Amino acid sequence: QVQLVESGGGLVQPGGSLRLSCAASRSIVNFDRMGWYRQAPGKQREFVAQITRGGWITYADSVKGRFTLSRDNAKKTVYLQMNSLKPEDTAVYYCNAVVRLAEYWGQGTQVTVSS
Repeated sequence: QVQLVESGGGLVQPGGSLRLSCAASRSIVNFDRMGWYRQAPGKQREFVAQITRGGWITYADSVKGRFTLSRDNAKKTVYLQMNSLKPEDTAVYYCNAVVRLAEYWGQGTQVTVSS
């Protein structure tokens, strides 16, 4: 079993920045992949970014160049640095991990981009 705890969400103005954190309950070194999804009101959950065990990072086209995913194995944490935020980035952001084909989710953290 893996518990994932997100933090760092909040209210920010358009053009602003936030950094989300996702802390795992155990070592993430052997996780197959770890990353972020988001769900806006009335929409399906969508992929944002992920990092594989080997360090390969992929992003959704909508966030490329604005969001940066990073991993700190010692802290068992992945981060999502979000810059140049837009109102359309408003959503609940969920941390996701896949370990030996088992999938885990955090409880989500709200990000609201509004003036």
